[in-house]
Amino acid sequence: MKRRDFLALAAAFALPRAGFSATELALPNAKLTMLSDGNLTLPGDFVLAQMDAAKATAMRQKFNLLADSYTPPCNLTLYQDGTRNVLFDVGAGPDFMSSAGKLDAALDAAGLTHDDITHVIFTHAHPDHLWGLLDDFDEPKFANADYLIGQAEFDYWTNPETVNTIGAARTTFAAGAARRLDVIAEQLQFFNDGDEPVTGITARLTAGHTPGHMSFILGGKALVTGDAISNNFVAFEQPAFASPSDQDPDMAAATRVALLDQITADGLAVAGFHLPGGGLGSVTRQGDSYTYIEG
Repeated sequence: MKRRDFLALAAAFALPRAGFSATELALPNAKLTMLSDGNLTLPGDFVLAQMDAAKATAMRQKFNLLADSYTPPCNLTLYQDGTRNVLFDVGAGPDFMSSAGKLDAALDAAGLTHDDITHVIFTHAHPDHLWGLLDDFDEPKFANADYLIGQAEFDYWTNPETVNTIGAARTTFAAGAARRLDVIAEQLQFFNDGDEPVTGITARLTAGHTPGHMSFILGGKALVTGDAISNNFVAFEQPAFASPSDQDPDMAAATRVALLDQITADGLAVAGFHLPGGGLGSVTRQGDSYTYIEG
């Protein structure tokens, strides 16, 4: 981070540099820690498939992206305020990709067990965010936690018609989400846009990647993006680009533009599930384009 960028960030947070790193952020009366669940292994054109070939090539060159594979990190956010250990999403578990599902090791490194988690809040129900929910006996791993999800997201994935309408490429997503959400259906608590599912955490509807996708503002200082902002290249440089990685590409693009405007206007740090360098960073704006700054 350049000195001028850090000074701007420090002014926004009123925090010393020790309070902000690639994996940890001090908040008023709380701490945010990023936990690695490993990474995904995807085709090289997963994000850029619909982009003009010359522009896609330039994007790959600028950000050192491989043409034949794309391996975004998976960063889960842990929010701790002294009495609550709030985990945003639960990772991929063992059944999605062998390169992901590493949350147990990350929790152990942080000195925590499944039983220490008091709340689990879901951004959305895609496999890399939800499939780590159950143990080998199909019981919820986080036995002492309250489970919370946006009402619209729950309604979408538990609708029997979703598996028939989501498209062949995502059929397993729908079946897997429905099965796991059914296990915890009686334990789930629901919230909507603008609600505080947990004190100090405000939900913000960021639909498009999925119909009920939620992001979260923590203490008015940081924003957990989920997959509303899912990479550090085209999502920032060309946020209006409609990516095929989103279920509703046009809606997701409009959401992303509005979200980046809010992030820069309010001086929010971002905790990104698929952002590099640990997943914590800041954002600067240049007209209609943005830059992600790690750490």
